Amino acid sequence: MPGATVEETGREVTNMCGIVGYTGPREAGPVLMDGLRRLEYRGYDSAGIALVTENGDLFVEKRAGKVAVLQDALGADTPRAGVGLGHTRWATHGRPSDLNAHPHSDCTGRISVVHNGIVENFRELRDELAAKGHVLASETDTEVVAHLVEDAYRGDLADAVRAALRRLEGAYALVVMHRDEPDRLVGARLNAPLLVGLGDGESFLASDASALVAYTKRVIFLADGDVADLRPGTATITDIAGKPVDRPIDVIPWSAEAAEKGGYAHFMLKEIHEQPAALRSAMAGRVRGDNVCIEEIDALRDRFINVSRVELIACGTAYYASLVGAQLFQDWLGVPARANVASEFRYSPPPLDARTLVVAVTQSGETADTIAAARLARERGSMVIAVTNTVGSAITREAHASVFLQAGPEVAVAATKTFVTQVVTLVMLAADIAQQLGRRTKAEEDELVRALRALPEAAERAIELAAVTEEMASRYAEAAGFMYIGRAFGYPAALEGALKIKEISYLHAEGYAAGELKHGPISLLDADVPLVAVATRSPVYDKLISNLMEGKARDARVLAVATEGDKQIEQLATDVCWVPDTLDPLSTILAVIPLQLFAYYVAVARGRDVDQPRNLAKSVTVE
Repeated sequence: MPGATVEETGREVTNMCGIVGYTGPREAGPVLMDGLRRLEYRGYDSAGIALVTENGDLFVEKRAGKVAVLQDALGADTPRAGVGLGHTRWATHGRPSDLNAHPHSDCTGRISVVHNGIVENFRELRDELAAKGHVLASETDTEVVAHLVEDAYRGDLADAVRAALRRLEGAYALVVMHRDEPDRLVGARLNAPLLVGLGDGESFLASDASALVAYTKRVIFLADGDVADLRPGTATITDIAGKPVDRPIDVIPWSAEAAEKGGYAHFMLKEIHEQPAALRSAMAGRVRGDNVCIEEIDALRDRFINVSRVELIACGTAYYASLVGAQLFQDWLGVPARANVASEFRYSPPPLDARTLVVAVTQSGETADTIAAARLARERGSMVIAVTNTVGSAITREAHASVFLQAGPEVAVAATKTFVTQVVTLVMLAADIAQQLGRRTKAEEDELVRALRALPEAAERAIELAAVTEEMASRYAEAAGFMYIGRAFGYPAALEGALKIKEISYLHAEGYAAGELKHGPISLLDADVPLVAVATRSPVYDKLISNLMEGKARDARVLAVATEGDKQIEQLATDVCWVPDTLDPLSTILAVIPLQLFAYYVAVARGRDVDQPRNLAKSVTVE
């Protein structure tokens, strides 16, 4: 959840963060700290908790830095309490500090608030509150929420929160607690994720299910505009006016252990090794017999015949996966298709109408730019299909159909298994629609099904073969930068490989379509800037080899990802990472695996925080 400046003088908002709240019979402090540790991938610039103690006092502790810094400050003396809330923060503007860390309180010291999002009318509200005598101590927009609740409080916290929310403009996921109502939490969401957890005589609020799954799997995904009033074991959901609304209870499909490291040094390494299983899960129930069939789109099937154009919208890693999808939609459906950077889509949108299929790809389902682009497309009459890993996420409410990755939890900030499952899901989606429309032959479908069935085992083999990247990385870790190149389906793999090494090692890297190398970027190549080439078997292999030789002629070391058995590449490359042969449209998946591991081992060699790289967080839920 990115931040945004709300005042030129440096006041800032706090976003891209983790929220957890608890009310029930357990000791709240340990529950909150456990939740914050599980949510730290969402933000790690500062952290804090607030408790209503058994003596009726409001206890607040917050610190700049990671959750461990907060834990050190708390020591073993966390007060006994049955209700509390916590927050771990990722700031995009301004430096983290103890003062700016959440929770924030009102003038009376009775109310505590944690918040993700942006209060767009912050300045107006701050000036109004100051005129009434309120003193705002921090440099965040969140603090105005505490003071608005204070102003509106007449003995009922939920009523006061709803009154405060009616004054806010922007986006929020927030939780509020009052010292005088010691078993109660009130949460609300608008364009930022928040869910309720229901246990046996206890209730939870969190921005991500990973904070709750160790305690309960029964959750309610709040919709935009919902206000959740929690007491131990119960949750009442209303709209902002106080009208009750019904929300279904869902069951989280994975265990707490799935979100643990499981003996691996880092979550990223664990999640790379989980990719074969994630691919199997993504294809489960979708590759049946000799067909590819995605049941989630069944309700839309009578509309596909009218599709004249396909627009994919996504950000970051999901955008690179969408490049594969766009090529396949165009090749297999025979209509124009392209991948769009979602953050630019609304500002220069293509023609959108009822004949446009829009595929929105987002791991979290909460990416603000992608949600806004999908909403625009739907408003203009386009059919919208969401591809996401998160059941109940905001994107699912903007789409006519949702296709889930089924990849399980991904904790490391740098995406790995969600990238490969995005690619394979887009392959299946394009194949299903094309087959329904009669655009692909039975022989082509059979060939794809065979390749899909073999893919998880091929991914396992790719991981085994990529063991050489650990030794390789030690020889490349001090490079001045990297140039990644690929063609056709190798191009998205090159882009994703370059992104991975940038994200976690902090080394500069560029990803280019290989033919563009001689149009400028080649000037960067020398002995200190290696060339990383995705050179797997493909119809454009010979062209790629020519580009590789251009780099070699400039004294650049060449690290190639190549198909097993390729004798030619051994003569040209300094180092080779082998991957099994597969069908060309699936080659992106196998080619990216050694690039992920190479980036991981380079980052480890450079002493980087692999799972929580600086300046980054897992999902971006405010524009």
